[in-house]
Amino acid sequence: MFTGIIQALGKVTEVGDTVLVVEPPYYFAPTGFDLGESVAVNGCCLTVVDSENGMRFDVSPESWARTSLGSLKVGDPVNLERAMTAGGRFGGHVVQGHVDATGTIVSIQPSGEFVVFRVSAPKEYDRYLIDKGSVTIDGISLTVVSPVDGEFDMWIIPHTLEKTNLHAKTVGDKVNLEFDVIAKYVEKMMSVRLAAAS
Repeated sequence: MFTGIIQALGKVTEVGDTVLVVEPPYYFAPTGFDLGESVAVNGCCLTVVDSENGMRFDVSPESWARTSLGSLKVGDPVNLERAMTAGGRFGGHVVQGHVDATGTIVSIQPSGEFVVFRVSAPKEYDRYLIDKGSVTIDGISLTVVSPVDGEFDMWIIPHTLEKTNLHAKTVGDKVNLEFDVIAKYVEKMMSVRLAAAS
């Protein structure tokens, strides 16, 4: 489990048919990684299979197809978060690292010291977008603002812009989306209850 608080920016050093290699900064894991540990890369929960020269991940066809990982190129920055420990601080919201869909950045507008990103999500996920609710964009826990017909704003503070890959994003870029898992569980339980009552 993750919380959507990005801990470091890594750099892609290799993209293969079934492999992704990311070079993390030294402070991300100063004592190294445990083989098999989970790391969220742009919001995708991946398993470290080697850490001799950067973090090496095996990537399944399902992950390539359902996320924006397939559009990564060598040199691209990626958001990194290690799995939360039981005694860790819960800084964002409940994030599984299971990408629901990809969205598209439709506009980027400065607003004073902030930057407003507008993102378009697939229409079938519009029901999970509530004003001031939570959404994960490339692994970043963010607040939904002004959702309309599958599009919504994110007001990005200077710190988040600098410390995540958002500073490298442009209009038209794909981003990984994970919607609030609590909303999905409630929806499932209510649909079962309503079906039983009918």
